[in-house]
Amino acid sequence: MNIDLEREVRDLLARRDITQAIHDYMRGQDRLDRDVQLRSFHADADVDCGLLRGGPEAYTDFAQGFLANLESSQHLLGQIDLNVDIDEGTASGEVYFFAWHRTNDNDEAKDLFMAGRYIDEYACKDGKWAIQRRRELIDWARHDPASDSILHEMTAIHLSGRHGEDFSQTRDWTSGTSGR
Repeated sequence: MNIDLEREVRDLLARRDITQAIHDYMRGQDRLDRDVQLRSFHADADVDCGLLRGGPEAYTDFAQGFLANLESSQHLLGQIDLNVDIDEGTASGEVYFFAWHRTNDNDEAKDLFMAGRYIDEYACKDGKWAIQRRRELIDWARHDPASDSILHEMTAIHLSGRHGEDFSQTRDWTSGTSGR
């Protein structure tokens, strides 16, 4: 194999695996699936979200504990900028995100919107690319009264689940209402 082509293939595979780790992180958070979120990190990773700095297990437990107390939440990924050094087995990146969280403030449903970035360092260890260091930066946030009451009247198309109960996790195609 041509050395330039081999290098290009290794770079593409690294980018694929890093992107999968980023997606696993977000999916694990939204579905409150600890194992999925943890597989995005190396075991000795350092994670700093401002409210807590620690290893992947401490961070995941903290984040999922916070999110479990909310009615629901959703994270969306934006641009992902990666700089990969395949020879060294390292990479760095900046990942944009947008998050929505349903809160309850004195029995009033509210929506907390946040946008920010993850500043990451990735490493390839034992053939696995994963997050080695992550710092979360919040660029802006809003906390507004909820305005989606129409969706509560249309539960067949709304109200996702967590803890293994979401349709994307059960894939219960026999149910007539969104897998619930």
